[in-house]
Amino acid sequence: MSVVEQYARAHIVKDTDVTVLEERGAVPVVLRYDPDIDPRAIRVGLPGPHEWTFSRSLLEQGLRAPAGNGEVRVWPCGRVQAVVEFHSSQGVEVVQFDSKALLRFLRRTYIAAAQPVAH
Repeated sequence: MSVVEQYARAHIVKDTDVTVLEERGAVPVVLRYDPDIDPRAIRVGLPGPHEWTFSRSLLEQGLRAPAGNGEVRVWPCGRVQAVVEFHSSQGVEVVQFDSKALLRFLRRTYIAAAQPVAH
């Protein structure tokens, strides 16, 4: 199975920030899927050393309706945006994506997962 890695632009705000999401510039975020490590999980790499791992199904559910599991929550924001919220002991990070980028990434992960394993 093949690894999927996709870069997306997102707006990030931490609970220590006072700036509204729309006032900040977009930053690069990397979306990763490695079925050899865990075929049910995806990773989101934020700028700096921050990387979050959570279920692919949580992302899919959260694009349609609010969903959450433990430290990660996902919900649609209007017709073209989605929000992913990460909770840790250091605080909360809210990441706003274009939904199309997340849907494209999910489609690529399902294609990768369906590929036969080479022997």
